[in-house]
Amino acid sequence: MAIRIQRVPSESLAGGVAARLVAIVLALVVAAIVFAFTGADLGKLGSHVLKSTFGSRFGLMDLGLIMTPLTLTGLAVMIALKVGAWNIGAEGQFCAGAFAATAVALFVPGPNVVVLPLMFVAGALGGMIWILIPTLARAYADVSELITTLLLNFVGVLLIYYVATGPWLDPSGVSFASTARLPHDVPSFWGDVHWGLPLAILLTIAVAAVLNFTRWGYEVRIAGSNPNAARYAAIPFRRHLIVVMLMSGAIAGLAGMLEAAGTAHRLQGGISNNFGYIGIMVAVLARGSAIGVIAGAALMAIILKSGISLQTQGVNISTVLAITGLILFFTALADELSHYRIVRTKEA
Repeated sequence: MAIRIQRVPSESLAGGVAARLVAIVLALVVAAIVFAFTGADLGKLGSHVLKSTFGSRFGLMDLGLIMTPLTLTGLAVMIALKVGAWNIGAEGQFCAGAFAATAVALFVPGPNVVVLPLMFVAGALGGMIWILIPTLARAYADVSELITTLLLNFVGVLLIYYVATGPWLDPSGVSFASTARLPHDVPSFWGDVHWGLPLAILLTIAVAAVLNFTRWGYEVRIAGSNPNAARYAAIPFRRHLIVVMLMSGAIAGLAGMLEAAGTAHRLQGGISNNFGYIGIMVAVLARGSAIGVIAGAALMAIILKSGISLQTQGVNISTVLAITGLILFFTALADELSHYRIVRTKEA
């Protein structure tokens, strides 16, 4: 009998989950070793992180607020991956959605029951418009959406800074680099946690159901896995690409709307907090699973909240980002290794 390593095309659910858990543990072990060499008190740091994140109502509310945009931006990136496209522009679409929703809140009069739905629609439309040019360029000219969506991120961020420090600056002078408080808020259901969180979870479950149990979802998955086979089977690849990319932008724009109207309650510079970029990590952790997006968003929310707690103990932001990068690196490595099996074969 001989032993050889064989690559298999797919991994089991249990194997994939186990590989990711091992990757996260290894990343935290490496981070702990680095902290130990710097002379940090690991017991004190760990205790503080656990208490501030899970041991208080305030910490749990923070997790809910962080998880909301991460779920939606992760879902936006994941659904684009289903059709074989990389939406790296969730950051810009997030900003466009926040911008459009804020414009409605500031300049459209009316009661909350009327204006708030308009803000939802405006946020989704803002994200769709922001991804429209990259979508058409990819569909009709085969221009890489990686570059176009990425470059539009910078435009979106600068647009927010421009209006928040210029035309829409808070006239009262109370807030710097932000608009006045929005007159319409997303209602809260537990402390500061607003209804955007259950909405994000329900939307993720709905997308999972559509992708897995409808003909349209089946065609999208076929088109994303093998465009040539999709064309041979008369599946309209270009149409599915356009629809899915626009859906991706709309979901990211909705995340921006909820952040502006539910969490920050105003449009301000830096409102995105890199949620669009971190959404890419969430999608990678989800490994093509819409339900996995929820778990990935929860994990990244815990990491970000823990990072905030570490900063209060003197740990700089670069170290927190390095830990996040380690987790992503080990996860990518584990994801690849989980496709290999040790098999026994009979010698010739």
